[in-house]
Amino acid sequence: MTDAPRGRGRALAGEFGKFGTVGMTAYAIDVAVFNLGILVLDWPDLGAKCLSTVIAASLAFVGNRYWTWRDRVRSGLRREYGLYFLFNAIGLGISLTCLGVNHLLAAEWPGVFGGPLAANIAANLVGVGLGTLFRFHAYRRWVFQNV
Repeated sequence: MTDAPRGRGRALAGEFGKFGTVGMTAYAIDVAVFNLGILVLDWPDLGAKCLSTVIAASLAFVGNRYWTWRDRVRSGLRREYGLYFLFNAIGLGISLTCLGVNHLLAAEWPGVFGGPLAANIAANLVGVGLGTLFRFHAYRRWVFQNV
């Protein structure tokens, strides 16, 4: 392997590590706000997920802009923030789709797919996992460009 591909691989691994650290922090906030909403405040799970995602994504933007991709060219806060939230909305859609599938399955098998544990698995494990893969690619490619 030549030095150039190895160097790009190391850089990508470094970015992914920082993205993961920011993401784990945002994930903890997301899960905490979601569960506060559904377990303490008795909010509907879809509304709780929307609010928890907006709060966590706002904090993650700051971490990703000023740490993960701090060396990348800045293309304007309005542009970056707008695209960031567009891609977060798509990521939220992925989580809500997983939660919606869980609702459909709960109608057939309430003992397996009903309740807060199943909602957490659908929204915060499967949905966030799939959304994270999408967001890493989208942020790296379109939001925090390497010009």
